[in-house]
Amino acid sequence: MLRIVLFLVLIALAAAGAAWVADQPGEVVMTWGGWRASPTIPVFVLLLGVFAVAIVLLWSILTATWRLPGRMRRRRHDKRHARGRQAITHGLLAIGHGDTALARRHAVAARRHAPNDPLALLLHAQSAQLEGNRDEAQRVFRAMAEREDTRLLGLRGLFIEAQRADDAVGAVMIAEEAIKLSPSSTWASQAVLGFRCARGDWSGALAILDSNLSAGLIDKPAYRRQRGVLLTARALELQTMDRDVARESVMEAIKLAPTLVPAAVLAAKFESEAHQVRRAMKLVEAAWLANPHPDLADAYAHVKLGDTAWHRLQRVETLAAKTPADRAGHIEGQLAIARAAIDASEFARAREVLAPYVSDPTQRVALLMAEIERTEHGDGGRARAWTLRAVRARHDPAWTADGYVSDRWRPVSPVTGRLDAFQWQTPVASLPSDRGATIESSAFEEAMLAAPPPKRVTAAPSESQVEPTVTAPAPAPAAQDNSPLIAKEEPAVAPAEPVQPAPEPAESTPPAATPVFRARADLGKPAAAPIPAVIPIVRAPDDPGIDDEGPSDEFTEQIGTPKAQAGGWRGFWSRWGA
Repeated sequence: MLRIVLFLVLIALAAAGAAWVADQPGEVVMTWGGWRASPTIPVFVLLLGVFAVAIVLLWSILTATWRLPGRMRRRRHDKRHARGRQAITHGLLAIGHGDTALARRHAVAARRHAPNDPLALLLHAQSAQLEGNRDEAQRVFRAMAEREDTRLLGLRGLFIEAQRADDAVGAVMIAEEAIKLSPSSTWASQAVLGFRCARGDWSGALAILDSNLSAGLIDKPAYRRQRGVLLTARALELQTMDRDVARESVMEAIKLAPTLVPAAVLAAKFESEAHQVRRAMKLVEAAWLANPHPDLADAYAHVKLGDTAWHRLQRVETLAAKTPADRAGHIEGQLAIARAAIDASEFARAREVLAPYVSDPTQRVALLMAEIERTEHGDGGRARAWTLRAVRARHDPAWTADGYVSDRWRPVSPVTGRLDAFQWQTPVASLPSDRGATIESSAFEEAMLAAPPPKRVTAAPSESQVEPTVTAPAPAPAAQDNSPLIAKEEPAVAPAEPVQPAPEPAESTPPAATPVFRARADLGKPAAAPIPAVIPIVRAPDDPGIDDEGPSDEFTEQIGTPKAQAGGWRGFWSRWGA
């Protein structure tokens, strides 16, 4: 509406101006040599307007003619660029759904139509990766790294290829170069941080962590946790070489991450050595409430130097009482009590706390029961039975990171280099495997687990009770030697059957009826354990596969900006031919 009103106003002003000019009297006299003209003022204004329009029209024609080559060149360039962008779009979609041939075809078209487009280079590199041609992918990434606009992208591609080639040193050098160009690069900072942690350069790792905080890559809570992890790692390394630095580091770490188990254990150790028992106990209790762990229980038991085993048992019971029975970490407290009870020779107490877990034991429960049987009664057979049960029992929690199980805590994952990756949890290896199936199919182990434990006989009050104990071991060696002896000894076992109503012979006869060792004919040949396949190192998720012999390199020319056309009249004809 506003435009219409403005248009009408302009028309009215033009009409008013024309009327005013038409009403002006007089004429204009023009003389040029022998030519003389004297038009009126309205006619002169009209001729002047026509002349101006003709000049403008002529200038437009000349300008359009001059600019026609450039416009044609730009038009062709736009068409090629549009075709290149279309090829790039379809090529990236082909890479997304894994069509190697289509991606390669679109990559060639994109490189032909848009050679200077960064996305064309990226499509070319990714299509080479999808084909498994890593040499060509590396050459493309190097060309991208030499350009100003794609330098970081090229370094990122070279970093991934170095990881796939297991070139850790080359990957870290590329990451360090990238972090110099852009300190906010997450992948570069993580790679350099993991490498410095693996090398034990804790000061350099702390510097990278401070840089990540300044660049906004991590928030304040994550920074505090990761700094506590690095300080703990430095303290664990220096606790035998420089105890002052180790103590200073672990004390700062326990302030930043009070629930970190190794930090709490080491800090409690230093406080205990300084006779600060209460402070050491508080540190362990704070970490125990967040994550019950055997190391915490052991540190809590030995927090006061010179205590007896009985006092350590009482202290561990106090710590275990802080974990409710409905929590997942309650079993850690019970196992800690059993461990301390065994050390204090309180075997009844150890059996009492382990009783709820005997029906479905874990490996640690089974091993503790084996130690109880061996230490309390010297019962080697029952101890061996519990040891065999430990082999096939469920796994206990362990320090696990990215599928890697470690016997100790580590600051970074050896698989991915991720900081603070280890968690106290049940490893994936506790799932059923071929090895577990082989163990359970062994007839020998089934016999050992099925046999009841032999009872120790101290004194024989009558001859009727002594006879079964003497004749019971006889069939076992006879069965292993030859079959005729088994037939001869079978009548010797028969007299033991009338004695079964008596309480004592009833307990000693089952070993004779079900010997611990079976005859060799009964034992089937166990199946050969399959040779486990070599587990490769975990690679990047976008790993295309194995290396194949790829086509010859087509990306050998150096891509640069096109040379400028010559200007002036000398370049006019060249524009027509462009």
